[in-house]
Amino acid sequence: MGEEVIHGQALRNCDMSIPLNSEQVLDREYLEIRGKILEVAASLDRLERAEGCVKEDARIALITRGLQILLSDPDQSKAAQIQMLFSREYEGDWRQQFDL
Repeated sequence: MGEEVIHGQALRNCDMSIPLNSEQVLDREYLEIRGKILEVAASLDRLERAEGCVKEDARIALITRGLQILLSDPDQSKAAQIQMLFSREYEGDWRQQFDL
């Protein structure tokens, strides 16, 4: 009772979960987000205190751009933009490049 069979698999009828509203998401995610921001801040502090200079390092530019994306337009997908920022462009011959 209450089961539907699709491709030989029994599926139980279950209620679809109702998406959380923004306040509920914030309640659930706040401490984790706060911790991650603190972790990033501590890493940047360590970079600034360390001997030497990495201001010209391309990775610092990527980190800076990633932080700018986080503070940018709320209508854009931040995760997708940051994923693309830190990803390589697709190259059709990637297998040959990596000897695979």
